[in-house]
Amino acid sequence: MNNGKKATSIEGSTLQLSTKSLPSGRFGGGFDLTYMHRCIQLARNGQQNAQPNPMVGAVVVCEGRIIGEGYHVRCGEGHAEVNALTSVKKEDEHLLKDATIYVSLEPCSHYGKTPPCADLIISKGLKRCVVGCVDPFAKVQGRGIQKLRDAGIEVTVGVLEEECKNLNKRFMTFHRLKRPFISLKWAKTKDGVIGVKSEERRAKHDNLLISNTYTQMLCHKRRAEHQAILVGRRTLEMDAPSLNVRAWKGKNPQPVVLGKNVKDLPEGWWCFETIEKTLSALYERGIQTLLVEGGRETLQAFIDKDVWDEAYVETGEFSWAEMNREEGVEAVFAPTLKNAERVEDAWFMGHQIEQWRHLS
Repeated sequence: MNNGKKATSIEGSTLQLSTKSLPSGRFGGGFDLTYMHRCIQLARNGQQNAQPNPMVGAVVVCEGRIIGEGYHVRCGEGHAEVNALTSVKKEDEHLLKDATIYVSLEPCSHYGKTPPCADLIISKGLKRCVVGCVDPFAKVQGRGIQKLRDAGIEVTVGVLEEECKNLNKRFMTFHRLKRPFISLKWAKTKDGVIGVKSEERRAKHDNLLISNTYTQMLCHKRRAEHQAILVGRRTLEMDAPSLNVRAWKGKNPQPVVLGKNVKDLPEGWWCFETIEKTLSALYERGIQTLLVEGGRETLQAFIDKDVWDEAYVETGEFSWAEMNREEGVEAVFAPTLKNAERVEDAWFMGHQIEQWRHLS
């Protein structure tokens, strides 16, 4: 366990977290919170590769000792419960009949790419299951919990429920609102400029490159965590962005352009005329997460229609007014968030990144 220290890897899929940071409590009450916290820690390891499946962590406990734990590593592979039970050492297998399994999301009860986890828990003879929150997926929605109870297993539901729901807010939004979870992202100068209007001047100003090396890496990490990425027609035609993942390791999101009469649509891109058609088509194609990167009109359109969930706003070290530029170059100012609450500020090499959430 790395001697209680925290270590991360650039891939985002091999994160190891310390159990020393877990809160203490009493077995059956406070300990339920302790082990559910550990489930959430483990689940976050799957942030990049589990999608479109939810992130899930599981811990197997007997008489106050963790005898197995795991998380859902990758879509199509073993679920958290499977990995946790598989990790139990042979000499500890006899303890399973007296053990409790903690899982951040309701065990599945249906056959998908893998067999039902509820069936595995029953076959192992565990006496108790503690569930963070109910799975909103139509094929589950309480059926896994009921199957366990019908088999005589004691089931406790709702331990750290809000934290477990927030862990999979993207998955929850997709199934609840029938649209992708939408993240907005832009970078601006200290005086609120995100670009320049004049096509002739864009090359000279490098379209006002604001991000530094570190925040560019974070941008590409965010791309790797989304299934689709969207820009407007004007941004596509003037900037010809690649929208792929370069400064991070991960899958490229599906590029999407919003607009009519798009010229020279790149191979493999999707194009939709309206936001409504975009979100409907992405939902039908199973796209759970959408990152909107611009430009200003496109970002503001999502904001004005109240169809966004979170926003990341980077502010650079310099202002547009401080730049040595030619006269007559017209600036493009950042969009204006509405119905928003700032939830976090972070600083990276002099650049500030604000995280906002939509107040629904």
